[in-house]
Amino acid sequence: MIAVERTPLAVDDAAHVKASPAVLGLEGQYSGWVEVEFFHPDPSGDDWIGVFSPANFSAAICEPENKRQYPPVLCTAPIKYQFAKFKNDGYSKSGKGYLKLQLINQREDFSFALFSGGLLKPKLIAVSNKVTFVNPKAPVYPRLAQGKSWNEMTVTWTSGYDIKEAVPFVEWGEKGGRRFLSPAGTLTFDRNSMCGAPARTVGWRHPGYIHTSYLKDLWPDSMYTYRLGHRLPNGTRVWSKSYSFKASPYPGQDSLQRVVIFGDMGKAEADGSNEYNNFQPGSLNTTNQIIRDLENIDMVVHIGDICYANGYLSQWDQFTAQIEPIASTVPYMVGSGNHERDWPGTGSFYGNLDSGGECGVPAQTVFYTPAENRAKFWYATDYGMFRFCIAHTEEDWRPGTEQYKFIEHCLSSVDRQKQPWLIFLAHRVLGYSSNSYYGFEGTFEEPMGREALQELWQKYKVDLAFYGHVHNYERTCPVYQSQCVVNASNHYSGPFQATTHVVVGGAGASLSDFITSKIQWSHFRDFDHGFGKLTAFNHSSLLFEYKKSRDGNVYDHFTISRDYRDVLACSVDNCPRTSLAS
Repeated sequence: MIAVERTPLAVDDAAHVKASPAVLGLEGQYSGWVEVEFFHPDPSGDDWIGVFSPANFSAAICEPENKRQYPPVLCTAPIKYQFAKFKNDGYSKSGKGYLKLQLINQREDFSFALFSGGLLKPKLIAVSNKVTFVNPKAPVYPRLAQGKSWNEMTVTWTSGYDIKEAVPFVEWGEKGGRRFLSPAGTLTFDRNSMCGAPARTVGWRHPGYIHTSYLKDLWPDSMYTYRLGHRLPNGTRVWSKSYSFKASPYPGQDSLQRVVIFGDMGKAEADGSNEYNNFQPGSLNTTNQIIRDLENIDMVVHIGDICYANGYLSQWDQFTAQIEPIASTVPYMVGSGNHERDWPGTGSFYGNLDSGGECGVPAQTVFYTPAENRAKFWYATDYGMFRFCIAHTEEDWRPGTEQYKFIEHCLSSVDRQKQPWLIFLAHRVLGYSSNSYYGFEGTFEEPMGREALQELWQKYKVDLAFYGHVHNYERTCPVYQSQCVVNASNHYSGPFQATTHVVVGGAGASLSDFITSKIQWSHFRDFDHGFGKLTAFNHSSLLFEYKKSRDGNVYDHFTISRDYRDVLACSVDNCPRTSLAS
């Protein structure tokens, strides 16, 4: 139940809020800018404008049930908000203000409301006219993901059309070639699927309908175009704009293959407005740098803490809109983190409130992953010469568990002659980090992390392990049992010695401090926003680069040169048993 107090109204007939234009998306756009003009005869410095969707909202106050509920403390959480004095220097005297705000198509109409009393004791002063998109239900925000086979691409998108209203499908084909129609399955979820507040209460907003289509039997490296469609009962079709992608290479194929990896990016507002969980200042820089370099990127892996909605569900729309130029063009593979899954009493390995009551449902529905069980969120995916084993740190990974068996199977089942580059990924740092809170614990890792898994990494010769969760960048030497097996370098050659561990959790969220002392396995640390990029040139040459989000330049890098015989060679704790027989 929501604890509702009386609605504090201070509506003033002399006050007003006016928004224009009233209709957006006249040329099919899924976003648009609105000019909001307002007047309050009795202004104060803590007046603010809230953006609400649907346009009819509750201005009643709902007291927070837990620490994951934040101000403004309204029973209907605004999509976002901005203080009336923002870029309106004379507002406190004149009461007149003007804001330019960006809206995205979120299946419903919008209104803008002026409040006094600040965020903790909001009093409604005036509400604007309604603003809507031409077709609020239009198909939007396509996100590609690799399917369960190498020659399959999945397309997932959001719309306002229930399957009873319209039939979803994708029209697609090779560029300039024959067109195909592929059906799409449809999922959604309701408030009862949420595990707690705010997701189940003030932060609830219907997610729309999530459609996924499977484009099969693709030709390796071929260019395809596609568009999203819905067939209405009268036979007319509603279309998205056209998009394109390049099909994945055959596993083991020798060609240039480039993958961007990061965690903890989140989202931010291009118009400078505020939102719940507004602590991802590097998010837009990272997004824009990736968009700028997109022609040199084949796939993206976002390893958990995806958008930090934390129970304010409208933000999943905001995130998918932000990454649309990326995710509509290259596979956008996601992992799950604490801010997607964790909630007390729901089976998550950690019993905290970090998901804001979402308990994994939006993440596993809004994004497709080629997992056997999308709720468990661990899976393998191949891209050419790469094998990626993506773990789920919010479920138990220790020996004897279902996930441990998956990890060992993923690492052991790859043919290293064809796919020499074996990569392990997880949200929390199961390897090594000199982040301050791990240092305070004295673990320099997620407790029980490497103790459970380091023998697998060493046995199966995992080249690199990537993590998020810690909001900075750090690279180790090739390390095993907390010892550098070889000294850190910018170039490694010859037989595998040990796994290099890389924290790339600085894609957007507020930065995490390092401990002040230097640890011998920690080679390069950066307290800044950034992301990683892997480039496989061929079966013998791999490049890793760390780029800052502020400028896209490379600040750390290393290469690996290794032939197949070097993969077969034995090092510490990974020599196979042999026979004396000849």
